[in-house]
Amino acid sequence: MCSIPKSNALNSFTRCPGLYCGREILPDGNLSDCGACLRGFRANASSICVPCEDEPMLYDWLYLWFMVLLALLLHWFCIDMVTMRRTIPKEVTALHLSALLEVISAFLITLQLTDPVGSFTIKSCRATKLSDWYTLLHNPSPNYEETLYCTQEAVYPLHTMVFVFYALGTAIMLLIRPIIVKKFSPKRGIFSIYAALYFYPILAVLHAVGGGLIYYSFPYITIILSVLSNATHFSFELNQSMKALLLSCVSDMKNALIILGHWLLFGYGLVAAATFRGFGIHPAMLALVPLPALFYILTARLTDPRNSI
Repeated sequence: MCSIPKSNALNSFTRCPGLYCGREILPDGNLSDCGACLRGFRANASSICVPCEDEPMLYDWLYLWFMVLLALLLHWFCIDMVTMRRTIPKEVTALHLSALLEVISAFLITLQLTDPVGSFTIKSCRATKLSDWYTLLHNPSPNYEETLYCTQEAVYPLHTMVFVFYALGTAIMLLIRPIIVKKFSPKRGIFSIYAALYFYPILAVLHAVGGGLIYYSFPYITIILSVLSNATHFSFELNQSMKALLLSCVSDMKNALIILGHWLLFGYGLVAAATFRGFGIHPAMLALVPLPALFYILTARLTDPRNSI
């Protein structure tokens, strides 16, 4: 039990030690001993466990959608890697659509299972600082004696929702993907399932260890990854002249879709960063979306080794 003996008088007036220890209101009106609040509750300034009834901020929704996008992009990356195709054949398109359906279905079901159950809205306790994600590291030791264990989900339900999403994503993939693979891509498509069975547990471990760090840094992670992936994509073009790069953006459907995806990812990161900083989302920000692609195209000739002295 996460409790320390206290008298009823002290229970009524003494604030609990630590950042996250709280008291529950018992049926008889008294207060419980200090300990961890139940799931869906968080200790207030008076150390009373109160239900999480905040509406998620826009930044919270952007964070959840980032976790969804991360899983989807890993699916698509693994599909492209195992199929080794430069065009858009029917079997690769089917696998991409299957991954999209799996991820979206998993997220929608996760929303349905989260309080309030059966709706697409959620009630939450807002994250106010990094330590809210790591309550395990803030269990107090009153008088340097016995540790009072108050580990809980202070950012309910942002932490557990992602784990539920990963579990549902894996289950739905195992139900849908084998059917698609058998019909459209029996040879290589099976490896996309094996890849997901590797990266889903890895994502779960990363979220368990670095969930708070990801929450506060995902806008910048998104921007950096979109710029790096954009440069990597263009670097694979054999002809690095400005004209050839521009033509590849419009003449090749696959290249056009990949570049559009980079633009959307970069724009998403800009919106998330502006929201995190409390800036307004101005339409003029959209003018920055094509900037990484244009910068590469305009400066590619300057990086040609043959131009070095």
